[in-house]
Amino acid sequence: MIISCQNISFSYGEDEILKNVNFNINDGEKVALVGINGAGKTTLLSVILGRLTPDSGNCAISKGVSIGYVAQNQESDSRDTVYAEMVKAKQYILDIKEEMSNLEADMSVLKGDELSRAMERYNVLQTRFDRDNGYAYESEITGTLKGLGFTEEDYDRKIDSLSGGQKMRIALGHILLSRPDIIILDEPTNHLDINSVRWLEGYLSSYPGAVLCVSHDRYFIDRICTKIVELDQGQSTVFNGDYSFYSREKEKLREDRLKAYLNQQKIIKHEEDVIRKLKSFNREKSIKRAESREKMLEKMDVLDKPTEVNTDMKLIFTPSSESGEDVLYAEGLKKAYGENLLFEELGLDIKKGEHVALIGGNGTGKTTILRIIGGMTPKDKGLVRLGAGVKIGYFDQEHKNLNPENTIFDEISDAFPDLNNTRIRNLLAAFLFTGDQVFKKIGDLSGGEEGRVSLAKLMLSPANFLILDEPTNHLDIQSKEILENAVRLYTGTVLYVSHDRYFINRTATRILELRNKVLTNYIGDYDFFDSHRDDYFKVQHGYDPAPLDERLRSKTGFTMITGSDPGNSDDPELTGETVTDGAPVKGSREEYLQNKAKLAEERKKNNRISKLEEEINSIEERISEIDVTINLPENGSNVSLLLELSKEKEDLESRLEKLYESWDEITG
Repeated sequence: MIISCQNISFSYGEDEILKNVNFNINDGEKVALVGINGAGKTTLLSVILGRLTPDSGNCAISKGVSIGYVAQNQESDSRDTVYAEMVKAKQYILDIKEEMSNLEADMSVLKGDELSRAMERYNVLQTRFDRDNGYAYESEITGTLKGLGFTEEDYDRKIDSLSGGQKMRIALGHILLSRPDIIILDEPTNHLDINSVRWLEGYLSSYPGAVLCVSHDRYFIDRICTKIVELDQGQSTVFNGDYSFYSREKEKLREDRLKAYLNQQKIIKHEEDVIRKLKSFNREKSIKRAESREKMLEKMDVLDKPTEVNTDMKLIFTPSSESGEDVLYAEGLKKAYGENLLFEELGLDIKKGEHVALIGGNGTGKTTILRIIGGMTPKDKGLVRLGAGVKIGYFDQEHKNLNPENTIFDEISDAFPDLNNTRIRNLLAAFLFTGDQVFKKIGDLSGGEEGRVSLAKLMLSPANFLILDEPTNHLDIQSKEILENAVRLYTGTVLYVSHDRYFINRTATRILELRNKVLTNYIGDYDFFDSHRDDYFKVQHGYDPAPLDERLRSKTGFTMITGSDPGNSDDPELTGETVTDGAPVKGSREEYLQNKAKLAEERKKNNRISKLEEEINSIEERISEIDVTINLPENGSNVSLLLELSKEKEDLESRLEKLYESWDEITG
């Protein structure tokens, strides 16, 4: 055991952040610290790092254990180059090498005991040099830089000229190369593209030391972590397994806690009713019994209500109008910034109801493609055509559509002047903005809060084609799951850029990978893409470019991507059943069709439930109106009206009972 957190409690004033937190980290263990935003994860890290002193309890770190920490944001004005900064992590190797060189020179002239001592010291240094891979430290540096997305052209760039995300990657690389006994990472995947995250997963999985990470990247946690520590309402729970195990067990545990809470509440209510009844008798014996029961009630250890799952923020995207079957068609797209060519001869073909994820490395042009389609960035060349009735709703990861001088309330009110105050407040409450929070200025919001305001505006728009640029950025896991469900059930069309592989896996029916300036098409989820990415890339782009270009153009109407159903092609090189090096690669046509049918059925069910709920609400409102009318004094002697209203109410209640039965049957 290298770290032991025992009964840690911490408060900011009257706000209790941590309550008796307990967990251990063993040597080589990979641990994830999870919880909603504001759960106390950063506070707990500060306690572990010794930056905060707990109100009670302690964090014990084994003697001699080295800790490497990478924060979410890195500020550095270093004038060193990228490569020189990485070399600093291996300075001890250079020091050993220099001392060994000096000893070699000394041993050529030393004799007797002095020579023996020099040889002994040299052997110690040689052992450490070999153990720490001293002869290959330069390869280790270049491999780490490449894995984190840096090219050789970046090696001579000054640290102070880098973006915040690049500085974070440099700090991460420095820690990895330092090889501490435990690496503590705060949102390590925030500034990494998918390829860099894959590399980091492989590195950390085989890392001999321990790892503690705070992350909202569920796919990342699933791949590397074997223990989950959850913070919920200030308390800790340890789950010995990966994220998928935690997710299942968490739900079971929540159900058990909710059942225990509800049972206790039932007992409390019963006791309170009995106490009131005893007191109402107003007799000495009954009052004493009531007081005795009150004392027992006061001693009861009242359980906290478990955090509700997916109830704080409900996102329902419903297109106000339908588009035609053809939503987006583009071909021959080209875009360059100066000499930096992002892509050319690029094509897209998206049909109604598709949920398409556009993925690729940082700087490849994914956001540029979205902005060209949305009409915000001019293309250098090519054609973009929207289908009949298509209305675009655009989610910008930088939230440029928000006015920093507006309050949250004004931002919604200005964009949708027809909404009354009550409707705006109800909407914002669904996005976790309640009370005076609605009067916070946009310019004072966090990234996650800005994202929620942008999503609120998008939800109110008349769009039927959602274009989303990194919609899950800065959202905690619970909010991501709510957004996932909303996108998954959305009956319109979606095209989005995301690095969140779990989100992609849950919401995408097709994936387009932008790599080497061309798009590769995968019909399926992220897991399918991950297992077929190299084979499909080779098949779609590994032949003579000119003939392949012509075949693809003739079959799909655009270049370098099969946007139509691959199962309709007679060319074996273009179908879902492809052959690479003589080995068949099974396509995903059947999986896609099954998934499409399943989603269609789920949307149909969801629409049926919505219609039932609308009718139920309408009838309940009418029954309330009838009750008010019946009880009006002026109608007391109007027998014919009262009979008519009573008959209508009876019919409505009969209809309502049947609707409830239908609702129970569908939702049960």
